[in-house]
Amino acid sequence: MAGLQPARLLLLTGATGFVGGAVRPALAREGWQVRCLTRDAARAQKREPDLDWVQGDVADPASCARALDGCQAALYLVHGIGEGGNYHRHEVTAAATFSKAAAAAGVERIVYLGGVAPVGKGSDHLRSRLDVGESLRAGSVKTIELRASMIVGHGSLSWLIVRDLAARLPFMVLPRWLKSRTQPVAIDDVGVALVRALEMQLGASAWFDIPGPVTLSGKEILEETARVMGLRHPRMIEVPLLSPRLSSQWVRFVTRAEWSVAREVVTGLTEDLLARDDRFWDLIGHPHRSSFAEAARLALDAERGDHRVQGAWGAIERMRGLSKSSA
Repeated sequence: MAGLQPARLLLLTGATGFVGGAVRPALAREGWQVRCLTRDAARAQKREPDLDWVQGDVADPASCARALDGCQAALYLVHGIGEGGNYHRHEVTAAATFSKAAAAAGVERIVYLGGVAPVGKGSDHLRSRLDVGESLRAGSVKTIELRASMIVGHGSLSWLIVRDLAARLPFMVLPRWLKSRTQPVAIDDVGVALVRALEMQLGASAWFDIPGPVTLSGKEILEETARVMGLRHPRMIEVPLLSPRLSSQWVRFVTRAEWSVAREVVTGLTEDLLARDDRFWDLIGHPHRSSFAEAARLALDAERGDHRVQGAWGAIERMRGLSKSSA
């Protein structure tokens, strides 16, 4: 039919992850035809047969070239945290490989979701995310790097840690890192940021922080999460000498988060993770973001479709009054 515009094709990397799964519907609503990159296309196709899956790895030039063929844009949502001690170098090299392949394929825009820059040295995980952003922005394809701290939503690792600690521990020690401040952002707002970054006017590659609307310490995040759950605030005793490495052991014991990843996340909380500014939200016409409480309620609502938490921790949650209806 005359007048119809051809669908724009976008490659979604990290398509099987938390953010990738959350942003797909928004991309479709904006008229993007989404091609999903995964290392195991057969498995992904079996789980979600209606999606366009392509087998490949961002570190492999040949599979990048195949996946990017015909694409006008790409979302880069890949993180190698927990994939071995040399993941930092591997991630940066993979980002450079992907950027070169995107340029060769004629891709016009890459949008990357990274992490907020710490004031000091930061963890290996945070440095890796920042270096990946720098690697992508150094390429010839115009790239927008969006930097988020804690993302609140069902499926987020950092949210899972917070949710489990608040739900399961009426009493806990307060390591020094729980005084560090951050600006949690709702997954729905992150989705808006990613989609609109694909369309915004851009003279050259750039990075922007995408903070949530309030600044909270780790302690305040736990207290607010407990309040949203209808539970008493956990009682906390300050133990300033408890290091992030040691305290991550009780995080490992209490939460369902994968140990190798949770350890990196906790280590990254040793200093404030605060945005330089929040101007990006005005640039894309999205000044009003969800509060932490609103985002937490949506994350808990999303759990309702999951199986009930089993085992001893599930019993403890129910004993404390956290029923399936409230989570």
